[in-house]
Amino acid sequence: MAVWDDLVGQERLSGQLDAAARDADAIVTAAMTGTAPPEASKMTHAWLFTGPPGSGRTTAARAFAAALQCVSPDRALGGSPGCGFCDGCHTALVGTHADVSTVAAVGTQILADDMRDTVRKSFTSPANGRWQVILVEDAERLNEKSANAVLKAVEEPAPRTVWMLCAPSLEDVLPTIRSRCRHVGLLTPSVDAVADMLVRREGIEPEAAAVAARATQGHIERARRLVTDPRARERRAAVLKLPLRVEDIGGCLKAAQELVDAASEESKQLAEEVDTKETEELRTAMGAQGGRMPRGTAGVMKDLEDKQKRRRTRSQRDSLDLALTELTGFYRDVLVLQLGSRVALANVEVQDTLERMARGGTPESTLRRIDAIAACREALERNVAPLLAVEAMTMALRAG
Repeated sequence: MAVWDDLVGQERLSGQLDAAARDADAIVTAAMTGTAPPEASKMTHAWLFTGPPGSGRTTAARAFAAALQCVSPDRALGGSPGCGFCDGCHTALVGTHADVSTVAAVGTQILADDMRDTVRKSFTSPANGRWQVILVEDAERLNEKSANAVLKAVEEPAPRTVWMLCAPSLEDVLPTIRSRCRHVGLLTPSVDAVADMLVRREGIEPEAAAVAARATQGHIERARRLVTDPRARERRAAVLKLPLRVEDIGGCLKAAQELVDAASEESKQLAEEVDTKETEELRTAMGAQGGRMPRGTAGVMKDLEDKQKRRRTRSQRDSLDLALTELTGFYRDVLVLQLGSRVALANVEVQDTLERMARGGTPESTLRRIDAIAACREALERNVAPLLAVEAMTMALRAG
């Protein structure tokens, strides 16, 4: 299985990255053998991967990183880098390669402290691999200081360092950074492509795969979670019942509280295991004995606790955002029915509810409800208290 097999519905992109990986392999080989590198190379030192949520931005970047680190002997025989099986490919894909550094937002922003060691590493030569790869998963979350640090590193990179930035759109990245990157745009995969992937890779029954792909409108990871995690299906079912629960003020407030509580519980479950492991690893590294930490280490532990707190906050808001996305899809289907459109419904499993809502309102009221959900998402991005933001939304859904 080649590293490109995980890119769903991105055949054109796979070909572009494969060609660049071939040239990158030739550049390294030429440097090692003292021969002339290719004259017109499709490889460059900085890449910007953009695309809507679920399109596979990070998957594409990591697959490219694996292809750059590929050490398969087939390359010498004219094979394409990115076999998916060699040590270079495997470790890059699972995130353990020494020369592939990944940076993701712990909280709502990537701080300068989060980037300091990574930027420093970008100026060094690869330790074991063929390239030093820096993968920034949430480039849109770089704040002013961390973005400036990245800009300086991208302007004058080391000879065998490659930066890969991932963001939803070009506008989410500073113009000074994106002007120095080669842009790679991903598209939302078709429903059929996602369903086919679920059947081939996850062994899901075709009918269930088609329902999940249609429900998530081509969002690869959400579709995978929906068919493999019963809790994801339960949460989705609860969200799709919310429009029927906002008929009075009490129902609005209760629905908002339950939505926020569910997001908090999910983020708590996700954080507990990771936080415990991180804390124990740090305690061991600092030489803790029994329940006591060595003197002078309180600041380090406090930094870790702050990092974990920021991650829990982001996890809760990401969980809420997913619920709001599901809710937007619900009202989108209501609007489809009200306008008599031939567009396929995403939430066919609740078609009776959709038809009831469509009969009880107008396209104008449905659009106002969709706007209320969008306003809630924007409020969460501005760090408004989640319960206040969701309560305002449920009241607006009731008003229509």
